Amino acid sequence: MENKRQDIPAIELRGITKRFESVVANHNINLSLKRGEILALLGENGSGKTTLMNILAGIYKPDEGSVMIDGEPVTIHSPEDAIRHGIGMIHQHFKLVDVHTATDNIILGTKDTGFFLKKSRHNKIKELSEQYRLFIDPNKKVYNMSVSEKQTVEILKVLYRGADILILDEPTAVLTPQETQKLFEILRHMRDNGCAIIIITHKLGEVMEISDRVTVLRKGESVATVNTKDTNAKALTELMVGKAVELSIDRPQRKHDGNLLEIHHLTVSDENGVDKLSDVTFELNKGEILGVAGLAGSGQKELCETIAGLIKPRKGAVLYHEENIIGKTPAEIIKIGISMSFIPEDRLGMGLAASLGMTDNMLLKSYNKDKGAFLSRKEARRQAEGLIDKLEIVTPGAETPVRRLSGGNVQKVLLGREIDSNPNMLITAYPVRGLDINSSYTIYDAINKQKEKGVGVLFIGEDLDVMLELCDRIMVLCGGRVTGIVNAEETTKEALGLMMADAVKKGEGEQ
Repeated sequence: MENKRQDIPAIELRGITKRFESVVANHNINLSLKRGEILALLGENGSGKTTLMNILAGIYKPDEGSVMIDGEPVTIHSPEDAIRHGIGMIHQHFKLVDVHTATDNIILGTKDTGFFLKKSRHNKIKELSEQYRLFIDPNKKVYNMSVSEKQTVEILKVLYRGADILILDEPTAVLTPQETQKLFEILRHMRDNGCAIIIITHKLGEVMEISDRVTVLRKGESVATVNTKDTNAKALTELMVGKAVELSIDRPQRKHDGNLLEIHHLTVSDENGVDKLSDVTFELNKGEILGVAGLAGSGQKELCETIAGLIKPRKGAVLYHEENIIGKTPAEIIKIGISMSFIPEDRLGMGLAASLGMTDNMLLKSYNKDKGAFLSRKEARRQAEGLIDKLEIVTPGAETPVRRLSGGNVQKVLLGREIDSNPNMLITAYPVRGLDINSSYTIYDAINKQKEKGVGVLFIGEDLDVMLELCDRIMVLCGGRVTGIVNAEETTKEALGLMMADAVKKGEGEQ
Protein backbone atom coordinates (compact mmCIF):
# COMPACT_ATOMS: atom_id res chain seq x y z
CA MET A 1 0.00 0.00 0.00
CA GLU A 2 3.01 2.24 0.25
CA ASN A 3 2.91 2.91 -3.53
CA LYS A 4 -0.64 4.27 -3.33
CA ARG A 5 -0.86 7.99 -2.69
CA GLN A 6 -2.66 8.83 0.52
CA ASP A 7 -3.98 12.14 -0.83
CA ILE A 8 -5.90 10.43 -3.64
CA PRO A 9 -9.20 8.75 -2.58
CA ALA A 10 -9.14 4.95 -2.65
CA ILE A 11 -12.68 5.15 -4.06
CA GLU A 12 -14.57 8.03 -5.57
CA LEU A 13 -18.13 7.71 -6.88
CA ARG A 14 -19.35 10.49 -9.15
CA GLY A 15 -23.00 10.96 -10.03
CA ILE A 16 -24.00 7.31 -9.54
CA THR A 17 -27.60 6.57 -10.58
CA LYS A 18 -29.23 3.14 -10.55
CA ARG A 19 -32.81 2.38 -11.59
CA PHE A 20 -34.91 -0.76 -11.29
CA GLU A 21 -37.69 -0.14 -13.83
CA SER A 22 -39.56 2.89 -12.45
CA VAL A 23 -37.84 2.82 -9.05
CA VAL A 24 -34.74 5.03 -8.67
CA ALA A 25 -32.62 3.27 -6.02
CA ASN A 26 -29.65 5.66 -6.29
CA HIS A 27 -29.79 9.15 -7.75
CA ASN A 28 -26.69 11.20 -8.60
CA ILE A 29 -24.70 9.97 -5.59
CA ASN A 30 -21.21 11.27 -4.88
CA LEU A 31 -19.04 9.49 -2.32
CA SER A 32 -15.35 9.26 -1.51
CA LEU A 33 -13.34 6.93 0.73
CA LYS A 34 -9.76 7.56 1.83
CA ARG A 35 -7.10 5.05 2.71
CA GLY A 36 -6.64 4.62 6.44
CA GLU A 37 -10.29 5.54 7.03
CA ILE A 38 -13.50 3.90 8.20
CA LEU A 39 -16.56 5.41 6.52
CA ALA A 40 -20.02 4.56 7.88
CA LEU A 41 -22.83 4.44 5.31
CA LEU A 42 -26.04 5.31 7.11
CA GLY A 43 -29.65 5.45 5.99
CA GLU A 44 -33.13 4.07 6.52
CA ASN A 45 -34.18 0.82 4.92
CA GLY A 46 -34.76 1.48 1.24
CA SER A 47 -32.43 4.49 1.17
CA GLY A 48 -30.13 2.79 -1.37
CA LYS A 49 -27.16 1.80 0.81
CA THR A 50 -26.86 -1.83 -0.23
CA THR A 51 -27.59 -1.06 -3.90
CA LEU A 52 -24.74 1.47 -3.93
CA MET A 53 -22.31 -0.98 -2.35
CA ASN A 54 -23.43 -3.76 -4.69
CA ILE A 55 -22.39 -1.48 -7.57
CA LEU A 56 -18.89 -1.26 -6.07
CA ALA A 57 -18.87 -5.03 -5.49
CA GLY A 58 -19.73 -5.73 -9.15
CA ILE A 59 -23.19 -7.17 -8.48
CA TYR A 60 -25.03 -4.27 -10.18
CA LYS A 61 -23.96 -1.90 -12.96
CA PRO A 62 -24.76 1.82 -12.63
CA ASP A 63 -27.03 3.39 -15.24
CA GLU A 64 -25.16 6.68 -14.93
CA GLY A 65 -22.01 7.96 -13.25
CA SER A 66 -18.43 6.81 -12.84
CA VAL A 67 -16.25 4.91 -10.37
CA MET A 68 -12.66 5.98 -9.66
CA ILE A 69 -10.12 3.75 -7.91
CA ASP A 70 -6.95 5.52 -6.77
CA GLY A 71 -7.78 8.38 -9.12
CA GLU A 72 -8.23 6.19 -12.21
CA PRO A 73 -11.65 5.52 -13.86
CA VAL A 74 -12.62 1.83 -13.76
CA THR A 75 -15.46 -0.34 -15.00
CA ILE A 76 -16.68 -3.03 -12.61
CA HIS A 77 -18.82 -5.65 -14.36
CA SER A 78 -18.51 -8.53 -11.86
CA PRO A 79 -17.29 -9.48 -8.37
CA GLU A 80 -14.10 -10.72 -10.09
CA ASP A 81 -13.55 -7.22 -11.49
CA ALA A 82 -14.10 -5.77 -8.01
CA ILE A 83 -11.49 -8.08 -6.44
CA ARG A 84 -9.06 -7.26 -9.25
CA HIS A 85 -9.40 -3.60 -8.25
CA GLY A 86 -8.85 -4.47 -4.58
CA ILE A 87 -12.49 -4.32 -3.44
CA GLY A 88 -13.88 -7.06 -1.19
CA MET A 89 -17.38 -7.22 0.28
CA ILE A 90 -18.25 -9.14 3.44
CA HIS A 91 -21.97 -9.83 3.31
CA GLN A 92 -24.29 -10.04 6.31
CA HIS A 93 -25.03 -13.70 5.50
CA PHE A 94 -21.73 -15.55 5.32
CA LYS A 95 -20.82 -17.51 2.20
CA LEU A 96 -18.81 -20.36 3.66
CA VAL A 97 -18.80 -24.13 3.16
CA ASP A 98 -19.57 -25.64 6.56
CA VAL A 99 -17.70 -28.95 6.09
CA HIS A 100 -14.47 -27.28 4.99
CA THR A 101 -11.70 -25.83 7.15
CA ALA A 102 -10.89 -22.14 7.51
CA THR A 103 -7.95 -22.54 5.10
CA ASP A 104 -10.05 -24.39 2.50
CA ASN A 105 -12.70 -21.66 2.60
CA ILE A 106 -10.12 -18.88 2.31
CA ILE A 107 -8.46 -20.35 -0.80
CA LEU A 108 -11.66 -21.73 -2.37
CA GLY A 109 -12.22 -20.22 -5.81
CA THR A 110 -8.73 -18.79 -6.21
CA LYS A 111 -6.70 -19.70 -9.28
CA ASP A 112 -3.81 -21.15 -7.29
CA THR A 113 -3.74 -24.92 -7.78
CA GLY A 114 -1.45 -27.79 -7.06
CA PHE A 115 -0.16 -29.65 -4.03
CA PHE A 116 3.16 -27.76 -3.88
CA LEU A 117 1.38 -24.47 -3.31
CA LYS A 118 -0.14 -25.73 -0.07
CA LYS A 119 2.76 -24.55 2.12
CA SER A 120 2.89 -21.11 0.50
CA ARG A 121 -0.88 -20.75 0.96
CA HIS A 122 -0.58 -21.47 4.67
CA ASN A 123 2.30 -19.02 4.94
CA LYS A 124 0.32 -16.28 3.19
CA ILE A 125 -2.70 -16.84 5.45
CA LYS A 126 -0.41 -16.80 8.51
CA GLU A 127 1.17 -13.52 7.39
CA LEU A 128 -2.23 -11.89 6.84
CA SER A 129 -3.47 -13.15 10.21
CA GLU A 130 -0.49 -11.66 12.01
CA GLN A 131 -0.52 -8.39 10.03
CA TYR A 132 -4.20 -7.68 10.75
CA ARG A 133 -4.51 -9.61 14.05
CA LEU A 134 -7.11 -11.93 12.53
CA PHE A 135 -6.39 -15.00 14.60
CA ILE A 136 -8.15 -18.21 13.58
CA ASP A 137 -7.33 -21.93 13.72
CA PRO A 138 -6.58 -22.66 10.00
CA ASN A 139 -7.67 -26.31 10.38
CA LYS A 140 -10.94 -25.68 12.22
CA LYS A 141 -14.11 -26.71 10.38
CA VAL A 142 -16.65 -23.96 9.79
CA TYR A 143 -19.45 -25.92 11.46
CA ASN A 144 -17.45 -25.82 14.72
CA MET A 145 -16.91 -22.05 14.59
CA SER A 146 -18.63 -19.24 16.46
CA VAL A 147 -20.25 -16.45 14.44
CA SER A 148 -17.30 -14.12 15.01
CA GLU A 149 -14.84 -16.81 13.86
CA LYS A 150 -16.84 -17.23 10.64
CA GLN A 151 -16.72 -13.48 10.11
CA THR A 152 -12.94 -13.55 10.61
CA VAL A 153 -12.66 -16.20 7.88
CA GLU A 154 -14.77 -14.02 5.55
CA ILE A 155 -12.44 -11.07 6.12
CA LEU A 156 -9.36 -13.24 5.54
CA LYS A 157 -10.96 -14.51 2.31
CA VAL A 158 -11.08 -11.06 0.73
CA LEU A 159 -7.64 -10.08 2.08
CA TYR A 160 -6.15 -13.30 0.63
CA ARG A 161 -7.47 -12.25 -2.78
CA GLY A 162 -5.63 -8.94 -2.49
CA ALA A 163 -8.44 -6.65 -1.33
CA ASP A 164 -7.46 -3.54 0.63
CA ILE A 165 -10.81 -1.79 0.20
CA LEU A 166 -13.40 -3.57 2.36
CA ILE A 167 -17.17 -3.23 2.49
CA LEU A 168 -18.96 -4.78 5.49
CA ASP A 169 -22.76 -5.09 5.38
CA GLU A 170 -24.32 -4.96 8.88
CA PRO A 171 -21.23 -6.67 10.36
CA THR A 172 -22.43 -6.64 13.98
CA ALA A 173 -26.00 -7.86 13.37
CA VAL A 174 -25.32 -11.35 14.77
CA LEU A 175 -22.48 -10.61 17.21
CA THR A 176 -22.48 -10.36 20.98
CA PRO A 177 -21.23 -7.05 22.45
CA GLN A 178 -17.90 -8.70 23.24
CA GLU A 179 -17.53 -10.01 19.68
CA THR A 180 -18.44 -6.56 18.35
CA GLN A 181 -15.63 -4.96 20.33
CA LYS A 182 -13.20 -7.59 19.03
CA LEU A 183 -14.30 -6.84 15.46
CA PHE A 184 -13.84 -3.11 16.02
CA GLU A 185 -10.28 -3.72 17.27
CA ILE A 186 -9.58 -5.66 14.05
CA LEU A 187 -11.07 -2.92 11.86
CA ARG A 188 -9.07 -0.20 13.62
CA HIS A 189 -5.89 -2.21 13.12
CA MET A 190 -6.73 -2.70 9.42
CA ARG A 191 -7.38 1.03 9.09
CA ASP A 192 -4.02 1.78 10.71
CA ASN A 193 -2.42 -0.57 8.16
CA GLY A 194 -3.82 1.57 5.33
CA CYS A 195 -7.01 -0.27 4.44
CA ALA A 196 -10.05 1.71 3.32
CA ILE A 197 -13.23 0.42 5.00
CA ILE A 198 -16.94 1.06 4.49
CA ILE A 199 -19.47 -0.18 7.07
CA ILE A 200 -23.18 -0.35 6.27
CA THR A 201 -25.07 -0.22 9.56
CA HIS A 202 -28.18 1.12 11.28
CA LYS A 203 -26.74 1.17 14.82
CA LEU A 204 -26.00 4.79 15.63
CA GLY A 205 -23.95 4.04 18.73
CA GLU A 206 -21.59 1.87 16.70
CA VAL A 207 -21.35 4.53 13.98
CA MET A 208 -20.19 7.03 16.60
CA GLU A 209 -17.71 4.55 18.07
CA ILE A 210 -15.98 3.09 15.01
CA SER A 211 -16.23 5.51 12.06
CA ASP A 212 -14.09 8.47 11.03
CA ARG A 213 -16.69 9.94 8.67
CA VAL A 214 -20.36 9.24 7.94
CA THR A 215 -22.21 9.48 4.63
CA VAL A 216 -25.99 9.64 5.03
CA LEU A 217 -28.39 8.50 2.30
CA ARG A 218 -32.06 9.42 2.18
CA LYS A 219 -34.49 8.18 -0.47
CA GLY A 220 -31.67 7.17 -2.78
CA GLU A 221 -29.70 10.41 -2.53
CA SER A 222 -26.62 11.37 -0.51
CA VAL A 223 -27.74 14.20 1.79
CA ALA A 224 -24.54 14.74 3.79
CA THR A 225 -21.05 13.52 4.62
CA VAL A 226 -19.81 14.59 8.06
CA ASN A 227 -16.84 13.98 10.33
CA THR A 228 -17.97 11.68 13.12
CA LYS A 229 -16.28 13.78 15.79
CA ASP A 230 -18.36 16.81 14.69
CA THR A 231 -21.80 15.16 14.95
CA ASN A 232 -24.01 13.07 17.26
CA ALA A 233 -26.70 10.38 17.06
CA LYS A 234 -29.57 12.86 17.13
CA ALA A 235 -28.16 14.95 14.27
CA LEU A 236 -27.51 11.83 12.18
CA THR A 237 -31.06 10.63 12.77
CA GLU A 238 -32.46 13.95 11.57
CA LEU A 239 -30.34 13.68 8.41
CA MET A 240 -31.60 10.13 7.80
CA VAL A 241 -35.29 10.83 8.40
CA GLY A 242 -35.47 14.44 7.28
CA LYS A 243 -37.05 15.62 10.54
CA ALA A 244 -36.46 15.58 14.27
CA VAL A 245 -37.03 12.21 15.96
CA GLU A 246 -37.15 11.60 19.72
CA LEU A 247 -34.64 8.81 20.40
CA SER A 248 -35.96 7.60 23.73
CA ILE A 249 -38.17 4.69 24.71
CA ASP A 250 -40.50 4.97 27.69
CA ARG A 251 -40.72 2.08 30.12
CA PRO A 252 -43.97 2.59 32.04
CA GLN A 253 -44.17 0.89 35.42
CA ARG A 254 -46.17 -2.33 35.61
CA LYS A 255 -49.71 -1.68 36.80
CA HIS A 256 -51.01 -5.26 36.76
CA ASP A 257 -50.30 -8.08 39.19
CA GLY A 258 -50.20 -11.80 38.61
CA ASN A 259 -48.71 -14.01 35.96
CA LEU A 260 -50.27 -14.80 32.61
CA LEU A 261 -48.41 -17.94 31.58
CA GLU A 262 -46.09 -20.40 33.31
CA ILE A 263 -43.70 -22.36 31.09
CA HIS A 264 -42.24 -25.49 32.72
CA HIS A 265 -39.35 -27.66 31.45
CA LEU A 266 -40.16 -27.05 27.78
CA THR A 267 -38.11 -29.30 25.47
CA VAL A 268 -38.53 -29.20 21.69
CA SER A 269 -36.73 -31.47 19.21
CA ASP A 270 -36.44 -31.25 15.43
CA GLU A 271 -37.21 -34.09 13.01
CA ASN A 272 -33.72 -35.52 13.59
CA GLY A 273 -34.19 -35.66 17.35
CA VAL A 274 -31.87 -32.71 18.03
CA ASP A 275 -33.07 -30.51 20.90
CA LYS A 276 -33.82 -26.94 19.81
CA LEU A 277 -35.15 -26.05 23.27
CA SER A 278 -33.96 -27.84 26.37
CA ASP A 279 -35.67 -27.65 29.79
CA VAL A 280 -36.83 -24.03 29.36
CA THR A 281 -38.68 -22.68 32.40
CA PHE A 282 -39.97 -19.13 32.98
CA GLU A 283 -43.16 -17.13 33.53
CA LEU A 284 -44.75 -14.25 31.66
CA ASN A 285 -46.61 -11.73 33.81
CA LYS A 286 -49.57 -9.50 33.05
CA GLY A 287 -48.59 -6.05 31.87
CA GLU A 288 -44.96 -7.10 31.40
CA ILE A 289 -42.60 -6.99 28.44
CA LEU A 290 -40.32 -10.01 28.72
CA GLY A 291 -37.44 -9.75 26.26
CA VAL A 292 -35.81 -12.84 24.78
CA ALA A 293 -32.19 -12.29 23.71
CA GLY A 294 -29.78 -14.68 22.06
CA LEU A 295 -27.71 -15.23 18.96
CA ALA A 296 -29.61 -16.33 15.86
CA GLY A 297 -30.71 -19.97 16.08
CA SER A 298 -30.66 -20.17 19.87
CA GLY A 299 -34.25 -21.46 20.04
CA GLN A 300 -36.22 -18.20 19.74
CA LYS A 301 -38.28 -19.42 16.77
CA GLU A 302 -39.14 -22.74 18.41
CA LEU A 303 -40.13 -20.99 21.66
CA CYS A 304 -42.55 -18.66 19.88
CA GLU A 305 -44.12 -21.38 17.77
CA THR A 306 -44.50 -23.79 20.69
CA ILE A 307 -46.33 -21.25 22.86
CA ALA A 308 -48.48 -20.26 19.86
CA GLY A 309 -49.49 -23.91 19.43
CA LEU A 310 -47.73 -24.49 16.10
CA ILE A 311 -45.17 -26.99 17.46
CA LYS A 312 -45.79 -29.81 19.91
CA PRO A 313 -42.95 -30.11 22.45
CA ARG A 314 -41.31 -33.39 23.36
CA LYS A 315 -41.99 -32.59 27.01
CA GLY A 316 -42.98 -29.71 29.25
CA ALA A 317 -46.08 -27.63 29.93
CA VAL A 318 -47.46 -24.16 29.18
CA LEU A 319 -49.90 -23.32 31.98
CA TYR A 320 -52.67 -20.72 31.99
CA HIS A 321 -54.33 -20.63 35.43
CA GLU A 322 -52.88 -24.12 36.03
CA GLU A 323 -54.44 -25.45 32.79
CA ASN A 324 -51.97 -26.85 30.26
CA ILE A 325 -52.58 -25.39 26.79
CA ILE A 326 -50.17 -27.77 25.05
CA GLY A 327 -52.11 -29.78 22.47
CA LYS A 328 -55.13 -27.46 22.42
CA THR A 329 -56.40 -25.91 19.20
CA PRO A 330 -56.41 -22.10 18.80
CA ALA A 331 -60.21 -22.15 19.32
CA GLU A 332 -59.81 -24.11 22.57
CA ILE A 333 -57.07 -21.72 23.76
CA ILE A 334 -59.37 -18.75 23.13
CA LYS A 335 -62.22 -20.51 24.94
CA ILE A 336 -60.20 -20.83 28.17
CA GLY A 337 -59.45 -17.10 28.12
CA ILE A 338 -56.26 -16.50 26.13
CA SER A 339 -56.53 -14.05 23.25
CA MET A 340 -53.10 -14.50 21.69
CA SER A 341 -51.49 -12.47 18.93
CA PHE A 342 -48.41 -13.93 17.25
CA ILE A 343 -46.16 -11.87 14.98
CA PRO A 344 -43.74 -14.40 13.48
CA GLU A 345 -40.30 -13.74 12.04
CA ASP A 346 -41.49 -15.00 8.63
CA ARG A 347 -43.97 -12.24 7.82
CA LEU A 348 -45.26 -13.36 4.43
CA GLY A 349 -44.68 -17.09 4.89
CA MET A 350 -46.57 -17.40 8.21
CA GLY A 351 -48.06 -14.06 9.17
CA LEU A 352 -49.94 -12.82 6.10
CA ALA A 353 -51.45 -14.11 2.87
CA ALA A 354 -49.08 -12.54 0.35
CA SER A 355 -51.48 -12.46 -2.60
CA LEU A 356 -54.28 -10.76 -0.62
CA GLY A 357 -54.68 -7.07 0.14
CA MET A 358 -54.76 -5.51 3.59
CA THR A 359 -58.56 -5.75 3.84
CA ASP A 360 -58.61 -9.51 3.31
CA ASN A 361 -55.63 -9.98 5.62
CA MET A 362 -57.61 -8.17 8.33
CA LEU A 363 -60.49 -10.61 7.67
CA LEU A 364 -58.20 -13.58 8.27
CA LYS A 365 -58.04 -12.54 11.93
CA SER A 366 -61.73 -11.75 12.40
CA TYR A 367 -63.81 -13.75 9.89
CA ASN A 368 -65.13 -16.15 12.55
CA LYS A 369 -66.86 -13.24 14.34
CA ASP A 370 -69.42 -12.88 11.52
CA LYS A 371 -72.56 -14.77 12.45
CA GLY A 372 -74.19 -14.82 9.00
CA ALA A 373 -73.45 -16.92 5.94
CA PHE A 374 -71.60 -14.06 4.23
CA LEU A 375 -68.53 -12.15 5.30
CA SER A 376 -68.74 -8.39 5.67
CA ARG A 377 -65.62 -6.63 4.39
CA LYS A 378 -66.75 -3.19 5.52
CA GLU A 379 -65.26 -3.34 9.03
CA ALA A 380 -62.07 -5.02 7.79
CA ARG A 381 -61.59 -2.29 5.19
CA ARG A 382 -62.15 0.41 7.82
CA GLN A 383 -59.55 -1.27 10.03
CA ALA A 384 -57.06 -1.50 7.13
CA GLU A 385 -57.49 2.17 6.21
CA GLY A 386 -57.10 3.15 9.87
CA LEU A 387 -53.79 1.26 10.08
CA ILE A 388 -52.56 2.90 6.86
CA ASP A 389 -53.03 6.31 8.50
CA LYS A 390 -51.86 5.39 11.99
CA LEU A 391 -48.68 3.52 10.99
CA GLU A 392 -48.00 5.50 7.79
CA ILE A 393 -48.08 2.36 5.65
CA VAL A 394 -46.95 3.11 2.10
CA THR A 395 -49.34 1.27 -0.23
CA PRO A 396 -51.41 2.17 -3.32
CA GLY A 397 -54.50 1.06 -1.38
CA ALA A 398 -56.09 -1.37 1.05
CA GLU A 399 -56.73 -3.88 -1.76
CA THR A 400 -53.14 -3.98 -3.07
CA PRO A 401 -51.59 -7.46 -2.52
CA VAL A 402 -49.25 -7.19 0.46
CA ARG A 403 -46.47 -8.99 -1.44
CA ARG A 404 -46.08 -5.80 -3.48
CA LEU A 405 -45.22 -3.79 -0.39
CA SER A 406 -41.71 -3.26 1.00
CA GLY A 407 -40.58 -5.47 3.89
CA GLY A 408 -40.99 -2.64 6.39
CA ASN A 409 -44.55 -1.92 5.28
CA VAL A 410 -45.43 -5.63 5.37
CA GLN A 411 -44.25 -5.65 8.99
CA LYS A 412 -46.45 -2.67 9.81
CA VAL A 413 -49.49 -4.44 8.32
CA LEU A 414 -48.88 -7.58 10.38
CA LEU A 415 -48.08 -5.84 13.65
CA GLY A 416 -50.96 -3.39 13.26
CA ARG A 417 -53.46 -6.19 12.62
CA GLU A 418 -52.31 -8.23 15.61
CA ILE A 419 -52.34 -5.32 18.05
CA ASP A 420 -55.74 -4.16 16.78
CA SER A 421 -57.25 -7.53 17.76
CA ASN A 422 -57.03 -6.59 21.48
CA PRO A 423 -55.02 -9.59 22.71
CA ASN A 424 -54.13 -10.32 26.32
CA MET A 425 -50.88 -11.90 25.15
CA LEU A 426 -48.58 -10.73 22.36
CA ILE A 427 -45.69 -12.75 20.97
CA THR A 428 -43.54 -10.71 18.62
CA ALA A 429 -40.33 -11.78 16.87
CA TYR A 430 -38.06 -8.97 15.66
CA PRO A 431 -40.96 -6.50 15.28
CA VAL A 432 -38.90 -3.59 13.92
CA ARG A 433 -36.61 -5.53 11.57
CA GLY A 434 -36.76 -3.68 8.25
CA LEU A 435 -38.36 -0.55 9.69
CA ASP A 436 -36.90 2.94 9.64
CA ILE A 437 -36.08 4.70 12.91
CA ASN A 438 -39.27 6.77 12.97
CA SER A 439 -41.49 3.71 12.40
CA SER A 440 -39.51 1.68 14.95
CA TYR A 441 -40.28 4.14 17.72
CA THR A 442 -43.94 4.14 16.68
CA ILE A 443 -43.91 0.35 17.18
CA TYR A 444 -42.18 0.60 20.58
CA ASP A 445 -44.87 3.05 21.65
CA ALA A 446 -47.62 0.69 20.43
CA ILE A 447 -46.09 -2.22 22.39
CA ASN A 448 -45.92 -0.06 25.53
CA LYS A 449 -49.60 0.81 25.12
CA GLN A 450 -50.36 -2.94 25.12
CA LYS A 451 -48.33 -3.33 28.31
CA GLU A 452 -50.34 -0.58 30.00
CA LYS A 453 -53.54 -2.45 29.12
CA GLY A 454 -52.23 -5.50 31.01
CA VAL A 455 -51.11 -7.47 27.95
CA GLY A 456 -48.19 -9.84 28.53
CA VAL A 457 -45.62 -9.30 25.78
CA LEU A 458 -42.95 -11.80 24.75
CA PHE A 459 -40.48 -9.67 22.80
CA ILE A 460 -37.87 -11.49 20.69
CA GLY A 461 -35.21 -8.93 19.84
CA GLU A 462 -31.70 -8.47 18.49
CA ASP A 463 -30.82 -4.90 19.51
CA LEU A 464 -29.70 -5.15 23.13
CA ASP A 465 -29.76 -1.37 23.63
CA VAL A 466 -33.46 -1.32 22.70
CA MET A 467 -34.25 -4.32 24.89
CA LEU A 468 -32.57 -2.72 27.89
CA GLU A 469 -34.76 0.38 27.45
CA LEU A 470 -38.05 -1.31 26.52
CA CYS A 471 -38.25 -4.58 28.45
CA ASP A 472 -38.99 -5.19 32.14
CA ARG A 473 -37.05 -8.45 32.27
CA ILE A 474 -34.77 -10.14 29.75
CA MET A 475 -34.36 -13.89 29.31
CA VAL A 476 -31.25 -15.06 27.47
CA LEU A 477 -31.18 -18.22 25.38
CA CYS A 478 -27.99 -19.95 24.27
CA GLY A 479 -28.13 -23.23 22.39
CA GLY A 480 -31.77 -23.72 23.36
CA ARG A 481 -31.13 -23.31 27.09
CA VAL A 482 -31.92 -20.44 29.43
CA THR A 483 -28.63 -18.96 30.62
CA GLY A 484 -30.17 -16.15 32.64
CA ILE A 485 -33.30 -14.13 33.43
CA VAL A 486 -32.52 -10.62 34.66
CA ASN A 487 -34.23 -7.33 35.44
CA ALA A 488 -33.49 -4.95 32.57
CA GLU A 489 -32.81 -2.04 34.92
CA GLU A 490 -30.23 -4.06 36.85
CA THR A 491 -28.10 -5.48 34.03
CA THR A 492 -25.80 -4.30 31.24
CA LYS A 493 -25.27 -5.05 27.58
CA GLU A 494 -21.95 -6.68 28.46
CA ALA A 495 -23.59 -8.99 31.01
CA LEU A 496 -26.20 -10.02 28.44
CA GLY A 497 -23.43 -10.68 25.92
CA LEU A 498 -21.70 -13.05 28.33
CA MET A 499 -24.95 -14.96 28.84
CA MET A 500 -25.56 -15.06 25.07
CA ALA A 501 -22.15 -16.71 24.71
CA ASP A 502 -22.92 -18.95 27.73
CA ALA A 503 -19.89 -17.52 29.52
CA VAL A 504 -21.64 -17.46 32.88
CA LYS A 505 -22.96 -20.37 34.89
CA LYS A 506 -26.47 -21.37 34.03
CA GLY A 507 -28.88 -19.63 36.33
CA GLU A 508 -26.49 -16.90 37.48
CA GLY A 509 -28.39 -13.66 37.96
CA GLU A 510 -31.81 -15.26 37.59
CA GLN A 511 -34.68 -13.48 39.26
